[in-house]
Amino acid sequence: MPIRSVVFDVGETLMDDSTFWSSWAEWIGVPHHTLAALVGAVTALGHDNAYALTLIRPDFDLKAERAAREAAGHGESISEQDLYPDVRPSLASLRKAGFWVGVAGNQTVRAAELLRALDLPVDAIATSGEWDVAKPALEFFTRLIDWAPGQPDEIVYVGDHPANDIIPAKAAGLRTAHLRRGPWGYLWAEDPMVTNHADWRIDSLSQLSEVLSPLEPA
Repeated sequence: MPIRSVVFDVGETLMDDSTFWSSWAEWIGVPHHTLAALVGAVTALGHDNAYALTLIRPDFDLKAERAAREAAGHGESISEQDLYPDVRPSLASLRKAGFWVGVAGNQTVRAAELLRALDLPVDAIATSGEWDVAKPALEFFTRLIDWAPGQPDEIVYVGDHPANDIIPAKAAGLRTAHLRRGPWGYLWAEDPMVTNHADWRIDSLSQLSEVLSPLEPA
């Protein structure tokens, strides 16, 4: 079965989250390494990474704090420097090979605007904030299937997070590529929930063109 579309997660797939977490550390007033360590700890325990913020401030309200940051001029930012080096060449290579290329992840409406401003070599960008549904909900992947060209088994979802990306995407009928990058990608790389659900396991996005080349659209 040929592949028609390749869709990418955002955090730790396309984007290095170092700036993101550093900005939160500064906002809540803790050293960068403190928050980084807590993010690692909650990752190992299987919690959502935002749980790390509530360990520092039990009354933490993510939505309210995002609004406060925007009002204070310290809102979300995504720049070229946040992209991993293999992102642009890999996306461009896939499009040149004839694949439809999309980006869809658990991000805010503002993040979607910032990603589009980078003018990535992709066909479309969408976020959970725009769709009003987030991974790992099946509805997110149902929306993705309606959005990207092809039947479910003609769409590849690429991500680093087993529970948010690989397992639910596979359950929705998509093909999956697990990226060994970032805390979740490295920590769970050899776990059966990755090895049993990922069609491909890669160490960089540059490997995608090679592994998908036999499945290029006609």
